[in-house]
Amino acid sequence: MYKLLLIGVLLFQQAYALTGEEMLIKADSFRLPHNQAKAVTQVELYKNDKLSKTRLYHVYLKQGQRSLVLFQSAKELGQKVLMIKDKFWMLMPKSRRPIRITATQKLLGEASTGDIANMRWAEYYKAEIVDQNADKNGVAAIHLSLSSQAKAATYERINLWLAKDSYAPIAADLFVKSGKLAKQASYVLDEIDGQQQVVEMVLLDKIQNNRKTIVKTLSVEAISIADKYYNPLFLVRQPQLDLQ
Repeated sequence: MYKLLLIGVLLFQQAYALTGEEMLIKADSFRLPHNQAKAVTQVELYKNDKLSKTRLYHVYLKQGQRSLVLFQSAKELGQKVLMIKDKFWMLMPKSRRPIRITATQKLLGEASTGDIANMRWAEYYKAEIVDQNADKNGVAAIHLSLSSQAKAATYERINLWLAKDSYAPIAADLFVKSGKLAKQASYVLDEIDGQQQVVEMVLLDKIQNNRKTIVKTLSVEAISIADKYYNPLFLVRQPQLDLQ
């Protein structure tokens, strides 16, 4: 009887076990809890553990792999980055021509365009479960291997560790197309509006070891802006945007 019960429990667990893709969707909910949102993001660059630069961005994200990044710091005010699926443009306030860039284009320190504009792994990567009984920084974890499935993916491959009890992101190794480990990321969570969310992503430069970049999410709110703001030809005619 006990053996039959044990077999039944194991079969039930297997039937309802999450796939890697389902785990990734749950992990994304800690980074971006809304399908359409505005995120206020602060990026801090540290050299030899001393704060070197700080920049502020307003990021508007919409379904269909669309993002608009508005630069808010005084030295960059009026600059914009637009992402539509696998296409990225930089728009300068004194130029009438959008400049094509890539997801790996650096904004500040180790924070690239993709680190700021892409906040959903599930839209860009295929996930495979490596180890469901891993340990990461003393936390029971699930180890996923992510492989790029879209041209807009910032990294070619990611080793990602999620908390076993919640699927919240803990840490990641970020690899570029050459296969080189470019950065290591760790994630800090806190409660916002009654929900656990990622409030900091710490990026360690594995090529220049004296550099660290912290991407802080100051706020996230459910906001949808008009489709016209995701058109590069419209944006070049708007040196300054005053969005909500």
